[in-house]
Amino acid sequence: MENTVNEILEKIRLINLKYNELTEQIMDPNVIADNKLFKKVVKERSSIEDVANAYLDLDKLVKDKASCEEDLKNEQDNELRSMFQDEIYNLDKKINDLVEEVKIMLLPKDENDDNNVIIEIRAAAGGEESALFCLELTRMYQRYAEKRRWKVEVLDTSETEIGGIKEITFMIKGKGAYSRLKFESGVHRVQRVPETESQGRIHTSTSTVAVLPEVEDIDFEILDTDLKIDTYRSGGAGGQHVNKTESAIRITHMPTGMVVTCQDERSQLKNKEKAMNILKSKLYDFYKQQRDEEYDKDRKTQVGSGNRNERIRTYNYPQGRVSDHRINLTSYNLEGVLNGDIDMFIDALIIKDREEKIANS
Repeated sequence: MENTVNEILEKIRLINLKYNELTEQIMDPNVIADNKLFKKVVKERSSIEDVANAYLDLDKLVKDKASCEEDLKNEQDNELRSMFQDEIYNLDKKINDLVEEVKIMLLPKDENDDNNVIIEIRAAAGGEESALFCLELTRMYQRYAEKRRWKVEVLDTSETEIGGIKEITFMIKGKGAYSRLKFESGVHRVQRVPETESQGRIHTSTSTVAVLPEVEDIDFEILDTDLKIDTYRSGGAGGQHVNKTESAIRITHMPTGMVVTCQDERSQLKNKEKAMNILKSKLYDFYKQQRDEEYDKDRKTQVGSGNRNERIRTYNYPQGRVSDHRINLTSYNLEGVLNGDIDMFIDALIIKDREEKIANS
């Protein structure tokens, strides 16, 4: 164990030195003057701050233990020796606990974990029943965001005649939103008796959820010549303003055929800006998946890869239960889950992902 502690201590000592260097850079007038560089330095410093602080704590604990061991070696009084032994035992426990925490801190991090998210929910199998379920999933995530005091901003939506949602795109703004919601991507399945079902038969419907990080800095170029931009009149709810001006925007990325729309704002310029942000995130996800497949075609983890064709969770109304198939976790609080109480699933998925990373590190 002592060798492990020393190895960890040396590794995070170097990270602490890097943290101090970045702190100095933040105060450098040349760095401050370059807004892009300043943001990059601040982000990098923030990403290692916890590890840098852990180094100071672990270093102190190790030194305190060494001091106690030295005192124990030179002490003859039995009562004082017992006191030093107890203190060494307690320090050992604190050191071991902190080392385990540091191991988690040192795991490779998703660079987008702190980012806002763009969520797309689409009705799939089940027609109108699927669209109604799509509406309930939307409310579930919006209520979850409210509980965490995150901001929700609807970007584009298409409703059915009876109030369901064919598809919706919305952004959740809040620090760490992507880290909490990224495992929600996939196929969500509902089992219940539709109101229109006269014989009381249970129907199964599905909706797909895609969770994308909002990205600012991207490592690929979006050429203007690759974009086809159309304007059209907004549809759906919106009062008299709707259909009077062509403020809605549709952007098609010609190389990939990817299409994004935004009609939330009355300003065509604002809709275009939001649509471009969605396109950046979708293209980032598209190219990232291509890279992942290229480097590891056979990778399949228990928490899922986030592919849209995965059935990740079932919401069973007759039994009042929600089951996540990736981690074999079931809740019998269906109402609470649909009201945004989904942390038990999110926490379990994060822990599973972390355990696998530790096992493979």
